[in-house]
Amino acid sequence: MCIGCSRTLGEIGKWSIASPAEKRSILELVRQRRAAQAPPVQTAPGETNS
Repeated sequence: MCIGCSRTLGEIGKWSIASPAEKRSILELVRQRRAAQAPPVQTAPGETNS
């Protein structure tokens, strides 16, 4: 997996021939991967996370 773009080698390989719908699907998977790896958001004392 590419550390920079969070795509797998297979996703990178087919990107240039992927349809717009396939690219959106890949980008949604990337978003999910990044969200799963992201550290929790911390707030300052007295602030809420809303």
